[in-house]
Amino acid sequence: MKPKVCVIRTDGTNCDRETKRAFDLVGGNSEIVHINSLREKYDSVTQREVSLDDYHILAIPGGFSKGDYIRAGKSFAQDLRKYLGEEVQQFIDDGKLVIGICNGFQVLVQAGFLPGNSEEQTVTLTYNDSQRFEDRWVRLKSYNDTCIWTKGVNDIEMPVAHGEGKFVADESTIKDLFEQGQVVYQYADQEGNPTMKFPDNPNGSYSSIAGICDKTGRILGLMPHPERYNHPRNHPLASLQEILGRDYIDLSHPCVADRLKRSGDLPHEGLGLQIFRNGIDYVVENLL
Repeated sequence: MKPKVCVIRTDGTNCDRETKRAFDLVGGNSEIVHINSLREKYDSVTQREVSLDDYHILAIPGGFSKGDYIRAGKSFAQDLRKYLGEEVQQFIDDGKLVIGICNGFQVLVQAGFLPGNSEEQTVTLTYNDSQRFEDRWVRLKSYNDTCIWTKGVNDIEMPVAHGEGKFVADESTIKDLFEQGQVVYQYADQEGNPTMKFPDNPNGSYSSIAGICDKTGRILGLMPHPERYNHPRNHPLASLQEILGRDYIDLSHPCVADRLKRSGDLPHEGLGLQIFRNGIDYVVENLL
């Protein structure tokens, strides 16, 4: 039996297929399910009954749910709490896993499932300091290894694509998040140190926070997109290496040699897949 993943979507979700593929590539059995189908307990497309209880992992993907009406993730979060709040709570209490990526992270914090498990929102993700949509690759530094999803995924590069990704909370809350091991990733500079400088920190997040988890380590929210790094060629250096590797390129030229050295060797798979593999492995070891 494969771990079952519910990739929940609503109007405006647009990263559901990539998220499903990432889980499927590492051994999951993923299904894209509209929130209305979970509300009604019936999927009119597949003409079958559906329930959140049928799954081991709940994934809330990126996109612009409900057109970012009011603010990013707010309407989706309200629907999740109003119509599925008790089911999601039971899902969590049963020891199952939840991941929210980009817009999904926004949904989780506004629904109160992160950083604690409360209907009261304690942190937020707001407009980037640049006041514009930021679409770029960033370097992430792992702050701890307590999150189930990110074990072994330490310093890594991933793409971001958001207009409202600035993590904001009061000093006391941020202090608690660090002390309780709930800060998972921070934006880092080229030397791997947490930074507040743009563009390495693409949004101005307080304390450079890019992702957090709950106290159990089973609920993860992050702004970068691991599902968009599911193949080595997704990384921007892949094209650079291909160009520099052509037979008419003078590899002895100092500029070319320097670029090749800095680009390093590409991994055998997209490094973002390990996050999804960790979730699947946890289900196999603990829930099946």
